[in-house]
Amino acid sequence: MKNGFWSLLSKPQRGKEFFLPDLCSSVSVFTLVVLAELMVLVWVLAQPAPDGFDWLQLALASLFVQWIVLLSAALLCPLRSWMRRRSMGAAIAGCYTVVVGLTLLFTVLADWVLQQGMTGMPVLRGEQLLRHGLIAAIMTSLLLRYFYLQQQWQMHNQAALQARLQSLQSRIRPHFLFNSLNSIVSLIGSQPDKAESAVLDLSDLFRANLSDAEAVATWAEEYRLCRGYLRIEEYRLGGRLRMDWQVDELPPDLPMPLLTLQPLLENAILHGLQPSVDGGDIQVTGHYRNGSVELLVSNSCPQQSEHRGACMALDNIRARLAALFGPTARVEAWQDGPRYFSRLVYPCRQPIT
Repeated sequence: MKNGFWSLLSKPQRGKEFFLPDLCSSVSVFTLVVLAELMVLVWVLAQPAPDGFDWLQLALASLFVQWIVLLSAALLCPLRSWMRRRSMGAAIAGCYTVVVGLTLLFTVLADWVLQQGMTGMPVLRGEQLLRHGLIAAIMTSLLLRYFYLQQQWQMHNQAALQARLQSLQSRIRPHFLFNSLNSIVSLIGSQPDKAESAVLDLSDLFRANLSDAEAVATWAEEYRLCRGYLRIEEYRLGGRLRMDWQVDELPPDLPMPLLTLQPLLENAILHGLQPSVDGGDIQVTGHYRNGSVELLVSNSCPQQSEHRGACMALDNIRARLAALFGPTARVEAWQDGPRYFSRLVYPCRQPIT
């Protein structure tokens, strides 16, 4: 156990493993300021006050502590990149040095200003310096422990999210594999060029299915995969499959997870077109407005029955979009007369550059 602890202290922590947050960000600084003010408020409330609450003491203590907090953040902000290249023990020692050093410096300056009126040389009061130094060291320890636990919690959540996304994506596998292989076999003798194209399209689909589930691709990549998937289905269905694309409003570099639209097309073919002798049509409409992406898939459904087999695919897409783009992402499905509709909407403020 001791060897593991010392090994952790001597090991550099790079990337997401580094425990100290970015103190250049306004959120981190605001958090430190609020925590420091709460500590000051508790300290003032704990002091005996026969004449009521001492607002002057609160103001002076707040000024003293907030100067230390803000200057510590200002010094640790540029030092963060240096500490990331050092061992964890060296990074912790650097944090203690900055915070405790500034606390002792401001203790001397405050005593010089308030007690001596900035006249003569500052007097070093050992007991006061020791008390303030110990308080600073204890509060630094608590904050560093909080930052470390928060960083470990975030890493755990990211790992769990990655595993969940991978599990969801692994379930979105094309059910048309055997039909596609049969179609390819039938094309080898008569149309070898189409058979080769079908094999390449099929390999692209399964390569996307095995890709990083957390990675976000582009609409251009998803559109290319969907066109390849539809080419494979056209070899099998022929003229029974009719497509209408209305997606000119979608920028090619728009962020979109791979295999997001393709399962909706697969459901439209499997549950809408395939059961019909005459086949049917699929219409895909895409919009990108006010930082929101909307894709609507509409297909003929002559049997007047709901796509009961589509529930799992819709739930998986819904979970992936919510995990990657937040709770406002949604996937909806409904039937209106002879047509079935699937719509996905998710926020996206800026395309990939």
